[in-house]
Amino acid sequence: MGKITRVKPVKLITGFIFKDEKYFNQSEIILSRKFGKVDFKSLILPFNYTDYYAKEMGSGLSRAFISFKDLISPRALAAVKVLTNRVEEKISLKGKRLVNIDPGYLDAARLVLASTKDYAHRLYLDRGIFAETTLIFKGHSFKDLEWTYPDYKSKEYLEIFSAIREIFLRQCQSAPHI
Repeated sequence: MGKITRVKPVKLITGFIFKDEKYFNQSEIILSRKFGKVDFKSLILPFNYTDYYAKEMGSGLSRAFISFKDLISPRALAAVKVLTNRVEEKISLKGKRLVNIDPGYLDAARLVLASTKDYAHRLYLDRGIFAETTLIFKGHSFKDLEWTYPDYKSKEYLEIFSAIREIFLRQCQSAPHI
């Protein structure tokens, strides 16, 4: 029988898709009030991997990622997704989102994303929220999986997640009780 141990904290990350940078900035402010100081903010990248959001948000979309200094319990992910959905609703116009917010977490071994959509590779968390391991860290880099979104396989995104992982690892070294 395996010994039950305490779950280790993880690094909260959030991806944003938006047309106008002001909605990204507004979302970041709201989330930092809830989750604390942002310790990583990516460059704003073009989001041209899919037209899935075009009908609702238009064309010429951008993507950015942030991570938060304060670590969280992985079980908090469902509540985080519920909150980010509320922020999306708040920052909307005539029922259409002006920003899409994708929360997840990262640890030394993986990147996990939250979703409201159930598929065979997703596990139910709570409150209508599912989680999927989107990337795994193997060898010296993140590796994609069969269901990984095309943008999450890109060199730019993998570099972002590697940089956030390095921040996380430094946090773990400086606070060995984590």
